[in-house]
Amino acid sequence: QVQLVESGGGLVQAGDSLRLSCAASGRSFSTYGMGWFRRAPGKEREFVVAVNWSGVITYCADSVKGRFTISRDNAKNTVYLQMNSLKPEDTAVYYCAADPGVVTASSPYWGQGTQVTVSS
Repeated sequence: QVQLVESGGGLVQAGDSLRLSCAASGRSFSTYGMGWFRRAPGKEREFVVAVNWSGVITYCADSVKGRFTISRDNAKNTVYLQMNSLKPEDTAVYYCAADPGVVTASSPYWGQGTQVTVSS
């Protein structure tokens, strides 16, 4: 069982940066794939970025490529989402996900979400 708690959301202006954190409980964190999804108002949840268990392999959505970076610290059971050059269209609730394998929309473990609002 893995429990996830996101933090770091807030209100920023376009062009600003923000770093989200996702703290995980459970002894298997270092073996899990981790990722971030988001849900904007009136839209479906969408994939943002993910990382494999070792932190070596990452993959991200085209909409955030070059702006968002995922990283993990297995010693701290934490995964991070560094968001740069934020745009108003990045406004959403951001969710952390964990999976014994590759993170997908069907992954079994999710956090409660943290709100990110980007003003123009």
